[in-house]
Amino acid sequence: MGSIAAPGVGKSRKIDRLLAHYAESHRNPTNEAIHMIAIPAIMLSLIGLLFAIHPWVAYAFVTASLIYYATLRAATFFLAMAVGALIVLALVQAMGGLVLPISAAIVAIAWAFQFIGHRIEGKKPSFFEDIQYLWVGPLFVLSRAFLRLNLPW
Repeated sequence: MGSIAAPGVGKSRKIDRLLAHYAESHRNPTNEAIHMIAIPAIMLSLIGLLFAIHPWVAYAFVTASLIYYATLRAATFFLAMAVGALIVLALVQAMGGLVLPISAAIVAIAWAFQFIGHRIEGKKPSFFEDIQYLWVGPLFVLSRAFLRLNLPW
């Protein structure tokens, strides 16, 4: 599928090291395809579940996540995640009173597929080693999209 590193960029930046490590347990094409769908679904459902607790809980989580992404000093990723967060928040709000059951169903199905993908891969999920890889997963999805579009990050 090509190198996980940004086109023309070495692996000296933290973002490149994180993505390279994450990619080590996501080499199987089936597992990778599952992740391309399941990770955005998990993001949507997680924010939906937090929104069901209280909208400000979801807003705080999104803000904290964006602060983490800003610390990685990769503007393209940060901007994409900020736009993605706005889209996810709009989708969650559009769910209205059904946000809890919809989000609960999505999270259960998406995580089941994630674990199926890792069983196929034969490697444990990266976040078992370090919780920050839960935030790296969405960047992995973006990195694959950026590679396909030949966009540097």
